[in-house]
Amino acid sequence: MSRWESLYGYQRAVRTGDRIITSGTTAPGPTAAAQATAAFGIALDALAAHGASASDVVRTRMYITDRAFADEVGQVHSSLFGAVRPVTTMVVVAGLIDESLLVEVEVEAQL
Repeated sequence: MSRWESLYGYQRAVRTGDRIITSGTTAPGPTAAAQATAAFGIALDALAAHGASASDVVRTRMYITDRAFADEVGQVHSSLFGAVRPVTTMVVVAGLIDESLLVEVEVEAQL
């Protein structure tokens, strides 16, 4: 559990029927690609705790703090979900909760 989960009162993932939805997920790292890799890993672990895997993912969202990160974060997404091809959104945002964070992701799965 991250400090944000306990501080702000939410869960990493919730299962409702055959759908599993993750919260926005971040992770520290030296690059946007490293952060995306780690954040997607955390989200996928949360899905796994509810019985889903990457092959069950139907939607992703990526929030990046600079357009320059789009290709590297998109390549991470492709490496994880290229065979699945979920619908996705990538949005450039003004910032995240911690200035060192460059990427936040959300993942939804359908069982």
